[in-house]
Amino acid sequence: MKLAMNLFTLSAAAMEFSTTASATCSGTDSFQTCYDASSGNSYQAQRYGNTTQMNGCKAETGSSWNQTSRTIGNITFHTGTCADGNFWNSTQQEIGVTTVYNGTDSQANSFSCFQSEFFSTC
Repeated sequence: MKLAMNLFTLSAAAMEFSTTASATCSGTDSFQTCYDASSGNSYQAQRYGNTTQMNGCKAETGSSWNQTSRTIGNITFHTGTCADGNFWNSTQQEIGVTTVYNGTDSQANSFSCFQSEFFSTC
């Protein structure tokens, strides 16, 4: 389930353009470029309409990753390619105060869990 939580963290970052404490970002609400000085990693986030695209580069290896998130109603669809070339996907559905996650991680393992302010199976 740790892989699934990593996907949720990345997805949340894409949807909110959030950054870690060590990343420095510049740009607008629509387009940002971020650099993490502690790791040397960088990424770009672009938002248009109900879609957010992120592209990043791992400094150690020079490999890149990407993620696209699209929200339709109360469901957000996430797809991505990891730095190792493996694909993953997930859906995130808001139902009242509960969020339901379903998908396939980059190792082709299915996952499903629920999260709310009162409980979490993630």
